Amino acid sequence: MNYKIIKLISNPKIFVFTIIWLMVLVTVGTIDQKNIGLFAAQNKYFSSIIIWFYFIPLPGGGLTMTILSMNLFSFFLKPNIWNKKKLGVLTVHMGALILLIGAAITGLFSKEGNMVIIENEKSNYMHSFYYKEFTVLNLNEYTDSIEVINFNEKLLKKNQILSYKNLPFKIKVVDYFVNSKMINRSDNTLSPLRRDAIQFELKEKFPETEMNENISGIIYEITSNDDDVNGYYIYQLEQQRPEIITINNMDYALLLRPERTYLPFEIELSNFQKMMHPGTNIAKSFSSEIFLIENETQRRVLIEMNAPLRHKGYTFYQASFAELNDGREATVLAVVQNSGRLFPYISSIIMCIGVLLQMIIRIPGLLKK
Repeated sequence: MNYKIIKLISNPKIFVFTIIWLMVLVTVGTIDQKNIGLFAAQNKYFSSIIIWFYFIPLPGGGLTMTILSMNLFSFFLKPNIWNKKKLGVLTVHMGALILLIGAAITGLFSKEGNMVIIENEKSNYMHSFYYKEFTVLNLNEYTDSIEVINFNEKLLKKNQILSYKNLPFKIKVVDYFVNSKMINRSDNTLSPLRRDAIQFELKEKFPETEMNENISGIIYEITSNDDDVNGYYIYQLEQQRPEIITINNMDYALLLRPERTYLPFEIELSNFQKMMHPGTNIAKSFSSEIFLIENETQRRVLIEMNAPLRHKGYTFYQASFAELNDGREATVLAVVQNSGRLFPYISSIIMCIGVLLQMIIRIPGLLKK
């Protein structure tokens, strides 16, 4: 690589300016979080490439971190940097670069959600806190298991066609709302209307600051060879039952739900315990005694409020609980999948070693003075 380019990219001024700009983004993002919510602030300020301030484009957190990573990496390409006297500086830069790599892995691949498990029942999936999916279930008896077809939220755009090779119908997204409300129908421009869409219509609402408080909704059109099924439907996230349609004597369920991530193991809730504050209905502490089931083997684990379970890259925290109408209890576990979880620890150790090495290297020179 051309030395002039390396010298330009590795300029210490770039490092200083990017750090200052990151501090600005953190400050502004933290303040704006109160208005738009944590998830929206993360996407707007920290994950974005460009931030628009009116008509002026500014570098977002993603672009700033990329520039900072290139600046640190180019430091190792300098021809005069690889010597014993700068071993400590090299080690510190390596630790900082590892920290940025960990941040990138976390930003790109981490997932957050929850698991709701009823006592004496099992679950092998988590629900996303933030993302939704439109799901089609093949309910036909002759299949060995229910076929599940998921269309993630990125596909739920206006006029987007959702199709799959085994489906005898197509789904056209008429509109999708991150937050919606259902009102009595006054607009009859869509025809023919089916099921709930005959009486009700969906309208967009301004998104809530907390993503889990949004009630997403979708308006969609089904096209098939059955005129009794073809038409416009609506579905809202809080609906308790899926939309069932029958085409060619085959039953399908359609629903909008939080995006699911399936785990390579199962968790069974054996016993849920809670302690209440004396004289109140407020829980003082609660815990879940579970069976972790994997490869036909199981082990008993206790998950408490300050004692999470970590297994295969997933961390399960005791978050809350629910009491069902039939008297049973369900545990709510917050689940985090973060492949970059160890990077900050590794980076901190490496940078501390680098600082120590630099001090050791500099001591003889200081003693001579």
